Amino acid sequence: MTVITVDTTARSLTRDALTVLQPGFRGTTAPDWVLRRLEEGLGAVALFSRNIQTPEQVAALTARLREVSPDLLVAADEEGGDVTRLEVHGGSSFPGNLALGAVDDVKLTRAVAAELGRRLAECGVNLDWAPSADVNSDPGNPVIGVRSFGADPELVARNTAAYVEGLQSAGVAASVKHFPGHGDTAVDSHHAMPRIDVDLETLHARELVPFRAALAAGAKVVMSAHILVPALDPELPATLSPAILGGLLRAPRSAGGLGYDGLVITDGIEMQAISAAYGIARGTVMALAAGCDAICVGGGLSDEQTVLMLRDAIVQAVRDGSLPAERLADAAARVRRLAAWAAEQRDAAQGIVPGCDVGLEAARRALKVTRGDAFTPVTGAPYVASFTPEANIAVGDVTPWGVAAELDRLLPGTETGTYRAADASAVLAAAGDRRIVAVVRDAHRHPWMAEALAALVAARPSTIVVEMGVPQSPPIGALHIATHGAARVCGEAAAEAIAGREA
Repeated sequence: MTVITVDTTARSLTRDALTVLQPGFRGTTAPDWVLRRLEEGLGAVALFSRNIQTPEQVAALTARLREVSPDLLVAADEEGGDVTRLEVHGGSSFPGNLALGAVDDVKLTRAVAAELGRRLAECGVNLDWAPSADVNSDPGNPVIGVRSFGADPELVARNTAAYVEGLQSAGVAASVKHFPGHGDTAVDSHHAMPRIDVDLETLHARELVPFRAALAAGAKVVMSAHILVPALDPELPATLSPAILGGLLRAPRSAGGLGYDGLVITDGIEMQAISAAYGIARGTVMALAAGCDAICVGGGLSDEQTVLMLRDAIVQAVRDGSLPAERLADAAARVRRLAAWAAEQRDAAQGIVPGCDVGLEAARRALKVTRGDAFTPVTGAPYVASFTPEANIAVGDVTPWGVAAELDRLLPGTETGTYRAADASAVLAAAGDRRIVAVVRDAHRHPWMAEALAALVAARPSTIVVEMGVPQSPPIGALHIATHGAARVCGEAAAEAIAGREA
């Protein structure tokens, strides 16, 4: 008789390698390959807009996944505001961070996050890759902007802490990002490697302040940034840097570190800042070796072959010594501890009273309205000119934004046009005698928008301007509204102000 010996060490190694991956997949139902890998130890899955139709459908999807893996981590990149997955097709019911920072009421921030967490939990999502704890010190930042609470480190810190508390009160783990801070960058790490050239004193006084507050508030997860910070590591980006993850994030406070012992996850490993320079397999191994515990396999990678390739790369790295077995085991253990916490919190959201209007309340309070002497509320159907920039990858180009749909509910017959060039004459011709509402997003970053607005206001002084990005440019127009974000509720609040129907 032949005795077959099961290589339990190899099986454990393969299981750990799967445990640290957080991949996405395609479709609104659970693919067979995902179910198979869950049985083999896959520790998490990530939901993106392609997986979402309705809350009921998402709840059914996550329930099916948990039939195979009861303590599964289900992650989503749901920031509210401009970056929404649950409401990708209609726009978010919650304003984003900049709007909450503009109000700067930590009770409101906590309430918004709790309600968002409650809705995520109802759908079976128990890990949210949010909030952004970045201090948006560069107003020209192409990827953070309204995703940040603001440019003041202390304001960002208190609102980040409140957001963490609110989200986790619903049993949804908060993942503060993008450590050690993505706010002072002029490059989007989806496309290339950003670099922050400031000294250690500035980093500690600015970038790290919100992360310290988040950790003090009990944040369960920290997401690393694919950025180069020479003051901390002149060669490796934060995601791949033992000096930043081990020497700063995990080092004890007595040694000048943040003393963090929770889960560290990478930003999307397929982003060009990592994949172009290192490749996703090598980048994954380097991230784990540096101190990351989980690998976010972002929206662009969603197939079984990618998961198997990364699994095998991790296993091979342990076998050839480039990734210590103890480091992988430690990473997998942290993933399982987070999953156990989430399982214990499964009923936490039931204790939160639904706050259906808290998002709209926050959006209304966030408006900054500058009225000219000649402004009168719009009573007839206006013409809305939407000056539309190219969306960054984090936001995407699927979610509708603006004020036209909300104005049409208040003023039926509202017409709209989309413009991607400074063509004021085309707007004037399309508008005819209608009042013009010009909608922009980060006009200070797009000279053609500023040119179009100046020409419109000069030709038609009654023009109303709605800025739905970072309000950096001086207000112009008969009425100027800064919404501090482009969520659906921000558009609704702006439409109320335009029509003189503020609640």
